[in-house]
Amino acid sequence: MNLPPIILASASPRRVELLKLLQVKFKVLAADVDEVSHDHLTPLEVCQLNAHRKARAVAKQIPDALVIGADTLVFLDNEILGKPRHRTEACRMLERLQGRTHQVVTGVCLMRLRTHRERIFAVSSDVLFHPLAPRQIRAYLDQIHPYDKAGAYAIQEGGEKIISEISGSFSNVVGLPVEKLREELARWAE
Repeated sequence: MNLPPIILASASPRRVELLKLLQVKFKVLAADVDEVSHDHLTPLEVCQLNAHRKARAVAKQIPDALVIGADTLVFLDNEILGKPRHRTEACRMLERLQGRTHQVVTGVCLMRLRTHRERIFAVSSDVLFHPLAPRQIRAYLDQIHPYDKAGAYAIQEGGEKIISEISGSFSNVVGLPVEKLREELARWAE
């Protein structure tokens, strides 16, 4: 693909690794924006809005680049489960998720300011947790660092211990829907 220079507006090591799978050259420039959440927006709308804000912040600095902004949310019964602030909150989140299906949605924004072109989309995956006893939750939290992870878990870090089934994109649950992003990038080839 003959693409303009690509910038990933995220410092997430998980997103960096996933974007490398597409075998495109890119640079990383993390967006310095606060993520927003509004009660009147659905989780899908919130993650698309945040992806747009991240992409725009970086695109303003480098308008010739094709900037990729992304935001991933975990939600249960339309309630967003953000990043836990402490272990007790992480335990509570996993207790709520255990034995149930929840959704992981990633909003992605592709933006090139110089050409006034942008594309925003979202991908949703369903994740079913095993029933978990409190000791299993504690053991899992001992294994990972949950404070930078929406929903207090990471599918790529011991996910097999807590996750029973995934419907949809695995890479989306990690933080970047690679399959859909590949399709979208093909439309940006010059």
